[in-house]
Amino acid sequence: MRGYHLAIVGATGLVGQEFIKVLEQRRFPMASVQLFASDRSAGKRMFVNHQEIEVKETSAQSFERVDIALFSAGSEVSLHFSPIAAQSGAVVVDNSAAWRMDPDVPLVVPEVNVEDIKGHKGIIANPNCSTIQMVVALNPLHKVNPIKRLTVATYQSVSGTGAAAMEELTNQTKLILEGHNAIPHVYPHQIAFNLLPEIDVFLDNGYTKEEWKLVEETRKIMHAEDMLISATCVRVPVYIGHSEVVQIEFTHPMAPDEAREILARAPGVKVLDDPAISLYPQPWAAAGTDEVFVGRIRRDASHANGLVMWIVADNLRKGAALNAVQIAEEMIQRDWVKGGR
Repeated sequence: MRGYHLAIVGATGLVGQEFIKVLEQRRFPMASVQLFASDRSAGKRMFVNHQEIEVKETSAQSFERVDIALFSAGSEVSLHFSPIAAQSGAVVVDNSAAWRMDPDVPLVVPEVNVEDIKGHKGIIANPNCSTIQMVVALNPLHKVNPIKRLTVATYQSVSGTGAAAMEELTNQTKLILEGHNAIPHVYPHQIAFNLLPEIDVFLDNGYTKEEWKLVEETRKIMHAEDMLISATCVRVPVYIGHSEVVQIEFTHPMAPDEAREILARAPGVKVLDDPAISLYPQPWAAAGTDEVFVGRIRRDASHANGLVMWIVADNLRKGAALNAVQIAEEMIQRDWVKGGR
C-alpha cells in the first residue's frame, strides 16, 4: 500500500495526542508524519510509531509535500493555516468549528454522509463531538423512518474543553474533599460535584453556541434542513465520554425492538440495552473505545411516533480524532486524495 505524508497541527493537545494513538492503532499508511503546534509547544518531542519526532511551530511552509493535514488547534489557527495547507496540495481535515457551516466545505461523519467527501475543495470539516455520536446513532433509523423532530440533552465531559479543564476537575475535587473552597478558572463556576448548563457562549436566542452547533450540524450532515431540533448542553464532572438523551419523533410509529434491530446492524454502533440487569452505556466504559453506544431505547410516553434513547461515546476518539482519521481513510480507499508514495 502507498504511504502518505501527514501533518498534525495541534499535535500536543488532547485531540492531537489522540490523532497519534488512532493512526498507530489503525496502522494508517504513513510515509512520514510531521508534528506542529504553537510556539509555546515547539521543541517538544513526541513518539509516533516508536520514532521520536520534534514538534515544530506551525508556519506557512509547514505543508510542503504534505498529502493530508489533520488540524485540531482551534478556529483561529485553522482559518489562517487551512487555506495555506490546501493551496500547498494537502487535504485538510479540520476539527475546529471554523469551516463546519461553510457551504463549500463538506461536514462529514463517514457512517452517515461519506459521499460528501468527494466534493471537497481542499478542506473537510470534522463535526462537533456531540453531533458526531448522535448522527451515527440516528441516521440508520432516519433512513427507515424519517425523523421529524429531536429534543436533545447532552452531558459532556470536561475533556471536551481540554487538558486544563481535566486538571481543574481533579484539583477542585481534592480541595472540596479536604474541606476547602474551589475557585474556578476554566469554567465560570465550580465543576467538581456540579453541573453547568453552559457550554460555549450564550446567543441572543437563549441557546448556547454549542447547542446551536448541534442543531445546524445535524441538519447539514443528515441533509435534513427541515428537521426540528432543540438542544440543551450540560458540562458534567466526567473526564472522558459524552452522554446524550435523545427524544425522537418519527414520521410513523417505530417499536423499540425494531430500533434495536436496526442499530445492531448499523456501522459504528453497539447496542447495550437490558434494563433487567442494569445494562446501558456509561461514559467510563466508553472511554478508550471507538463505538457509539446506545441503550435505554423505549417508547416516548408523550408521543405516539416517538422513541427515547441514551447515547454515549468517547468524545476524544469518535467525537474527534477517530472520525477525522476515518475521513482520511475513506479518501484513500476511494482514491479521492492525491499523493501517496
